[in-house]
Amino acid sequence: MSETDNNSFPVPHPRVLRDGYDLPVYGLASGRFYALHIPALICIFLSLTSVIVTIVLSFRKKPKKSFFDWTKSERFIVYMAICDGAFNVSHSLDHLQILATRNHVYPVTLCQFYGVMLLEFITAQNLMVNIVAVNAFTLMIFNKQLNFGKRDWRLLLWIFGAPFVFSMIALATKQIGPTGSACSFDGVNGKMGSFLLTTLPLSVILVMNTTLYVLTWIKLRAMEQMLKKSLGKQSSATRTKHAAVRAMSLFVLAFIIQWWAMAMRGIWGFAQPGGVPAAVHHTVTTFSNIGGILNLGVYLLIRRQMHLQLKSESTSGTKRPGTKDTSDTEL
Repeated sequence: MSETDNNSFPVPHPRVLRDGYDLPVYGLASGRFYALHIPALICIFLSLTSVIVTIVLSFRKKPKKSFFDWTKSERFIVYMAICDGAFNVSHSLDHLQILATRNHVYPVTLCQFYGVMLLEFITAQNLMVNIVAVNAFTLMIFNKQLNFGKRDWRLLLWIFGAPFVFSMIALATKQIGPTGSACSFDGVNGKMGSFLLTTLPLSVILVMNTTLYVLTWIKLRAMEQMLKKSLGKQSSATRTKHAAVRAMSLFVLAFIIQWWAMAMRGIWGFAQPGGVPAAVHHTVTTFSNIGGILNLGVYLLIRRQMHLQLKSESTSGTKRPGTKDTSDTEL
């Protein structure tokens, strides 16, 4: 994601700006045009490639097992990959068109479509990881899990339905349009929508997820230390629970790495409307576009944890819980 939420860099236009199409294309005058779009596209295509690898490996690993019989962590991986992939495809298209034409995205409806896609899948990913953070916290602290309903219908309705409603409201109120560097919240008319629908919720979720992540890990480490001091080996159920918490916490850590820069840029732009340094914009371009790479890293770490758990259970003679994810506390 580049500086897509509002344009806070100074605009040298003496006339009244009607919408984002009256803004200059970012970087043409300053020479930063290619420095923005080329690194963004490199990150996006690497991320999209990682998304494809993640999905292929995920389904190849369990060819005979129903998707909704997979563990929560395994299903989360696929949902996150879908969000990253849809985000990457739509965001690559607007960057490519701007790069090729050295102009804003036309027609207006196409730019609005890209903007809606970005808002939909960025928000879906944010809500998804927040649910993961809450689930890991409640599992670790209260030994309970969230009920996502049959075939995850509650989860899917929330993470995809709520962003769709927000997107339609933003579109109906003319908040979506060009920013000067991509299509998202209109750089002139969409500043309030950008703050209310992106900067504010993203910042709140970032703080909340970070807090839950820290509290979850403190509790996990304390329990593991207590079990070590008290003698015995952990039961299979306890090992499985702790492994599940670690796996879900990886999603939260990846989320923090991906979106901290965008939250910082949004807050900076709101606090200082006169301008956000170019370095901050370019930092956002890098971090927010690598979600697929981070998602692949989480997937590989979860597979490694699963392998180590199976090896440990095989050595100790304990049995792994049933293959069907009835408790949803396994990896």
